[in-house]
Parts: sequence; structure tokens; C-alpha cells
Amino acid sequence: MRNIFISVGFGNVVAASRVIAIVNPGSSPIKKLKDEAKARGKVIDATEGRRTRSLIVTDSDHVILSAIQVETIALRMSEEQGSRKGAGHDQDSR
Repeated sequence: MRNIFISVGFGNVVAASRVIAIVNPGSSPIKKLKDEAKARGKVIDATEGRRTRSLIVTDSDHVILSAIQVETIALRMSEEQGSRKGAGHDQDSR
């Protein structure tokens, strides 16, 4: 099986198979999750200095900060899932 990578902005990608959740950074529990991950050295900042619009939680307990909206990343993941189901067909025909 091939690795599928999802763009999280500014040339950064995440292995789709490792993603557990993509969440909005605004709530108190999510802020606490980010702070705890930062204390453990498990935060990866992929925002290029821009405002954090989503947090991606991985199965390795890493928290990835992205400047891309939650909905956009989720759409990219679902589109990739759709293209995997159609594997073996001409991808250029979409």
C-alpha cells in the first residue's frame, strides 16, 4: 500500500494514515491539548507564522498546527480517499 500525504499548507504534508482528528483551535480543551503537547515536545508548527486555523492530531500524539481551515483539510482527505477507491483508473479523467 502506498503512503498518502495530505497538504497542510506552505509545502508541508502529513501522512493521512496517521491522522486521528482535525480540530478547530478555538475551544479551551483544544488549547489545553496544544499546551500539553508543547510541554512534551510534540507540537509541529506548519503555519509559517500565520494564524493557526486547525490542529491535526496524529496517532503518535503529535499535534500539527496549520494555517489551513479544518474543512479544507478534511476535503483534501476525503478527495484522496475517493481517488484511492478508484485506483487503477485513469486519474487524469477527473
